[in-house]
Amino acid sequence: MTSSKPGMTRIVAGESAVPKRKRAIEAALAVGLVLLIVVGAVVASTVSRNTEAQAVEPTPAAELKLGYFGNVTHATALVGIREGFLAESLGSTALSTETFNAGPAAIEALNAGAIDAAYIGPNPAINSFVKSQGESVRIVAGAAAGGAQLVVKPEITSAQDLRGKILASPQLGGTQDVALRAWLSDQGYKTNVDGSGDVAINPTENAQTLKLFQDGKLDGAWLPEPWASRLVLQAGAKVLVDEKDLWDGSSTGKPGEFPTTVLIVNQKFAADHPDTVKALLAGHTKSVDWLNQSPAAQKASVINSALQESAGAALADDVLARSLANITFTLDPLAGSYPRLLQDGVEAGTTKQADINGLFDLRPLNDLIAASGAEPISAAGLGQD
Repeated sequence: MTSSKPGMTRIVAGESAVPKRKRAIEAALAVGLVLLIVVGAVVASTVSRNTEAQAVEPTPAAELKLGYFGNVTHATALVGIREGFLAESLGSTALSTETFNAGPAAIEALNAGAIDAAYIGPNPAINSFVKSQGESVRIVAGAAAGGAQLVVKPEITSAQDLRGKILASPQLGGTQDVALRAWLSDQGYKTNVDGSGDVAINPTENAQTLKLFQDGKLDGAWLPEPWASRLVLQAGAKVLVDEKDLWDGSSTGKPGEFPTTVLIVNQKFAADHPDTVKALLAGHTKSVDWLNQSPAAQKASVINSALQESAGAALADDVLARSLANITFTLDPLAGSYPRLLQDGVEAGTTKQADINGLFDLRPLNDLIAASGAEPISAAGLGQD
């Protein structure tokens, strides 16, 4: 019996009614058709792969959306934007910016696609990496170290005086929030993320913290610069803890230095636009160099002009001078400190224990550094050096 489908003849063994020659011709046609199908599939597959490769070919981004804070600890961003270092290095890629009060809010914007990169504290970067199982962000450079203090009412003279007191931090899960909770835990105090515990911690916007402290409604706060200096010089606070005294250099080799601000990039954006990330880093590097080489008066003038634009107000000269004296501007993210920062977040209840290997990708930065002849920066096993 013989059955047919369009374009193909089925040969059934034992059909004596079909001449041998005809069967041979039909068989040859069938084999030829199969070969054509196979060749066509191979060609189609090759074309498909080539098309896909072309579709994901990295290209410069049309726009880079950058987040940062109106803080002196973010002076690298302030100067990079104000002096045009970032825009010039990005070339044809348009630069747009957005300001935030604290890290968790910036992370939310980055994960939602509202921004592509951000200057941020290390703990929100860690938290995002952990929550996304390593899929959200990469730290591509350091920006600032130091510049955070616990400032309190003058009558508070020791940690023992803090029981039952109300303290503030910029935002729950932010770098200063985690540092405050970790330090209080070391003093034997229990704190909870809902504000209860032996010491109440109320996450509050920095400008509101200043007003509440002046009104006597807060007993102190763990703050980045310039807010720590503003409370000291403008509201009568005193320093109970300077965070630099809590870092002995055993994890970083740099006593007194701890990461305050780093530059992060959305991982997908970095994969799609590696040249744009490298251009951003080129501008970032210029900004760090400018901050470390410029005369104090010029530095203060540019930063204050940038703060006027981003935060709505310039700083008093003494506040800005005190703030800058507490900060080191550096490309090194101090990766060796991150296991401790992670553990502090776990104990504070703001993140989970996790493997943070891969959080750093310093290869683009080190490519730039190598061109200048300087030593590369290591991620100390937590990323690709």
